[in-house]
Amino acid sequence: MNSFPDSILQLIDAFSSFPGIGRKTAQRMAFHVLKSSSNIATQLSESVMNMKSKIKFCSICNGITENDPCNICTNPKRDESSICIVEQASDVYTFEKTNSYHGVYHVLGGVLSPLDGIGPDDLSIQGLISRVKPGYEIVIATNSSIEGEATSLYIAKLLNGKSAKVTRLARGLPMGGDLEYLDEATLMRAMEGRTAI
Repeated sequence: MNSFPDSILQLIDAFSSFPGIGRKTAQRMAFHVLKSSSNIATQLSESVMNMKSKIKFCSICNGITENDPCNICTNPKRDESSICIVEQASDVYTFEKTNSYHGVYHVLGGVLSPLDGIGPDDLSIQGLISRVKPGYEIVIATNSSIEGEATSLYIAKLLNGKSAKVTRLARGLPMGGDLEYLDEATLMRAMEGRTAI
């Protein structure tokens, strides 16, 4: 018999619905909130509600923003002829941390996954197609999963007649990685994508 009060069970259920948070971690988080001052619980709930009310999707790139269009799409220093396609809005911030890409982005909102019932109409593909002009470079940065690869091929095929240069992120050896620990697919990609030095 579970002896937790209903209110704690409800919070544990809420926390355990987060990606990567198991039941035990959710339980620890719930008890941390319980033991903390009321200010922490108030701040947590206000922060969540504030985020939910202010965040919207950019009408151009489908990324997240408080101002539409987002700061990246409206930045005149960004190269709008280079569009990096990512799966999720959080991927944009992964690239931005590197400070190595100066183009703009397009967030698909997922990948093609017929088994999960996700088809082309469920993603922001038409918005991307309307943005592409002749001479643009389209950098496909989907994950190297089966779904990511299928999405990449699908988009490349759609852009075939747009006179745009379609590229894919390089795949292969991670920095500091040892050959003996690599799987065959990664090693094969590294060999196929080798470059001159």
